[in-house]
Amino acid sequence: MAKPKLLITRKLRPAVEERAARDYDVVTNPDDHVFTEAELIAACRKVDAVLPCHSERFTAGVIAAIGPGLKIIANHSVGVDHVDLAAAREAGVVVTNTPDVLSDATAEIAILCMLGAARRGAEGDAMVRAGKWDFWSPAFMVGRQVTGKRMGILGMGRVGQVTADRARGFGMEIHYHNRRRLPDHLEKGAIFHDTPESLLAVSDVLSLHCPATPENLGIINARTLALLPERAILVNTARGALVDEDALVDALKSGRLFAAGLDVFRTEPGGNPAIAALPNVFLLPHIGSATEETRDAMGFRALDNLDAFFAGRAPGDRVV
Repeated sequence: MAKPKLLITRKLRPAVEERAARDYDVVTNPDDHVFTEAELIAACRKVDAVLPCHSERFTAGVIAAIGPGLKIIANHSVGVDHVDLAAAREAGVVVTNTPDVLSDATAEIAILCMLGAARRGAEGDAMVRAGKWDFWSPAFMVGRQVTGKRMGILGMGRVGQVTADRARGFGMEIHYHNRRRLPDHLEKGAIFHDTPESLLAVSDVLSLHCPATPENLGIINARTLALLPERAILVNTARGALVDEDALVDALKSGRLFAAGLDVFRTEPGGNPAIAALPNVFLLPHIGSATEETRDAMGFRALDNLDAFFAGRAPGDRVV
């Protein structure tokens, strides 16, 4: 019996690629470049399944152009904002993601971004590397302490909950807004806010963990930034589209916002030069899930979804 033909759009971890090659007729991307829209359409027309990352955009036009041969998009990601889900549903294409397995790694990056921003990590690192550290005094490189502060979590899903657990280790008081209030055993004493506005007003550190759904695009903007306490810290490890970056730059320049720690941007790769030019930011290149353990687990989870689908079972992480 012929193996299903599978397109893997980006370079994955060796163990994941080995398992895929064992069970599927695999088409790879040898130089690991980001497919153009035309390349993505052409490649997907020749396969039964595709295992993409968030770097490949399956718009309604792309899905229509691919045609009826493609049966499943098994994403190597939790977020599915790069896939037009309505178009996939209409075309009969199954869509899956990889939840749960990257919660710890992404929460670690959220804490790193918080600490890097609060304690001026990027400034200090650059100073020492450039050989410019030639002075010290009690007023030198003073940052903000997070211990005992209030952390606001916008989006208390899997990653948000793990981030809250890690922040509790700093004695932080946890506040959150979610579409639905969590049950007591998941809330763990965190304080629920029924509106984002109420949450922002008490967030000394605001950490974003909500999906980039249409209603959340630009949810952090000039109006909402102004609701934060003076000299608050913004952390974003979710999606760059959640933030109006022009408003963020203004808030950082004015000192209204003390600092920001960002792992995601509206334009990726590359980021935002206006943000990168500021001293009070700690920046990472979208590496929230970039640990050996997590990237293996994500790849295996995507393959588990493919295995279930081609065995005639419902994939465990079906989105559409």
